[in-house]
Order: sequence, then structure tokens, then C-alpha cells
Amino acid sequence: MTERVTIIGSGPAGWTAAIYAARASLEPVVYEGAFNEDNRQRGTLPLGQLALTTEVENFPGFPAGDLTAYLDSAIAEDKRRYMAPHEKRGVSGPELMELMRQQAVNFGTRVVTDDIASADLSQRPFRLRTLSGEEFESHTIIVATGARANYLGLESEERFRNMGVSACAVCDGALPRFRNQPLVVVGGGDSAMEEATFLTKYASKVYIVHRRDQFRASRIMAERALNNEKIEVKWNSVVDEILGTDDQGVTGVRIRSVTDENHTEELQAAGYFAAIGHTPNTDFLSGQLETKDNGYILWTQPPGTQTSVDGVFAAGDVADDRYKQAITAAGSGCAAALDAERWLAAQGIE
Repeated sequence: MTERVTIIGSGPAGWTAAIYAARASLEPVVYEGAFNEDNRQRGTLPLGQLALTTEVENFPGFPAGDLTAYLDSAIAEDKRRYMAPHEKRGVSGPELMELMRQQAVNFGTRVVTDDIASADLSQRPFRLRTLSGEEFESHTIIVATGARANYLGLESEERFRNMGVSACAVCDGALPRFRNQPLVVVGGGDSAMEEATFLTKYASKVYIVHRRDQFRASRIMAERALNNEKIEVKWNSVVDEILGTDDQGVTGVRIRSVTDENHTEELQAAGYFAAIGHTPNTDFLSGQLETKDNGYILWTQPPGTQTSVDGVFAAGDVADDRYKQAITAAGSGCAAALDAERWLAAQGIE
């Protein structure tokens, strides 16, 4: 059997694409990823980055309130029983993803808990092989594998992930734990400047920790940060360790001078934000799709989701290096499904 639509990835882009493709009677299959140690270490487990997030306050339609009864009725029991109790703050990342997944399944989407290990885009139908060794063909592919945040690789980053450690100020900066508290941003590019400036809306103070004596950010972004009275830069410094407790989460950050390794300093902080970039999850494509200089898949016909290979579409953070939000990922997932549907119709594939 040759699939009509194969969706690779299981974040908001992938599930939204599945919902729209399934409602169009295209019988999509979603490869949501495998539950294995490699994916855990890389932050690429099923349900995407939102599965690693606690409160989601900025996804429309989920104001603060008690969703317990709704979650119990909407999500399959075998999934619901393993979810943490609802916190009554709107919706959590895992809850939102499970709701999207269930909605896609309700419309007939087939879900395979496996990774796509490789794809041959040189022939049509496209040939794909899974991590478990299954091989199959598909007329269209929607790549929605997202991008994983880059971290420094400290053990303490992993320990306090979602307990004060984040890689998305826009996603998490307004959370109660960060309000009116000192925060730390590590990085020196435009992303770090944006993150730090954004966080000043909520934080009492923001430290930028940068290993050099000048930013690599664009001049306008750097000046905006340097002129902000809430921002203090720790030049020629690297993060040595994130400090905290299991009860409180992050309580501070220890930094070390790169010019004098014997000099360390502890910064009191309720949060640590890594702003050293993201890496799109495209390894399985082996360079067969055209990308931007930063590795993100290139949309060749914007605002459409077409890629450099006819019949292959990209949605979400694997292609979006600008907005990187759950709601924009979902929107591009919708667009990718509509683009795939129209492509199939133009090819006379029913």
C-alpha cells in the first residue's frame, strides 16, 4: 500500500496537519517518534517540545480554569492515566499535545510510534524506512519534525529543565515563577538580545552571560539590550553550574571568568534561559531538501509550505526560524495539509 500523506513529527504542526488531512479523507499516517533514550537525550520524544513544557498560557482557547473533567472525557483513558494532575492554570504542554493527538485520531489518523530513519526523495512515490526497519512508499510527505533547543550540556541544565531552565522566553517568561525575579540569559547573538529584552517585561533584573567582550548580535539589537536599565552583562564569562533545589527549582547560576579561571561568581536567579540557538531535526533527510544557511528547511513558494522537492511539504519549527511558537506551528501544519491535498488533486491521485 502506498500512503497518500505521511506526516513526520508529532508537535502542534504535525497534529494539525493530521487533523486537516484526515478531515479531507486522505487517511494520513503520523510517525510520532520512538520512545527511546536517544530521543530523550536530544529532546525529540513524541509530542514535540511542548511535551517538555509545563504551563502554556499563550495558546488561544485555554484561559485559566479547571479542565479536569474535560481532559478526562476528551483523552483516551490509556493516555490520560499517565498524565500529571491538571493544575487549573489553563492547559499544560503535555495536555495540549494529547488533546491534539486525540483529535487527529478521532478523525481517523493512524499513528505509528516510530522514527523515520531515512527517506529517498529521488523517486516518486517517495520511499521511507523506519528505525525499526519497515519500508513503505508515500505520494506526499509533510516534514514536521521541529527543532531542538541547543543547551550547554551541563548536568544541572537537565536536572532543572522546566523547573526554571528554559530555552524560550516568549513561551515561558510570563510564568509566575519568573515574575519580579532576577533571571539569567546565556548567549550573545540576536536571539539572546531578544530573549533578554523580552524578559525585562517581567523580571526584576536580567543578566546576560556572554563568553566574549562584545556581542555578535546585530548593532541595533545589541544597543537595545545594552541601553535597557534592567539588563546587566557579564562579559568574558561562561556558566559553570545552575544552582537550585528539587523543591524550589533554579535559585541561582554560578559563572566563571574565561580570563581568570579561578574567578567565579554566583548570581541569584529564579530562571536560566539558554539562547544559543536551535538545531532543526532534519538528519534523516540527508541533505535532500534545500535549506537556509542556518539549516532550516526552505519554503520555496511562501506563504505556501512547498519545499525544493515537489510533493514534500514542511511545517512548524523545522522551517520557521522566526516565530517558533505553538500557534504559528499549528497554522503552518494546517497550510501543509491543504497544500498536500491540492497537490494530490493536481496529480490525479485519489
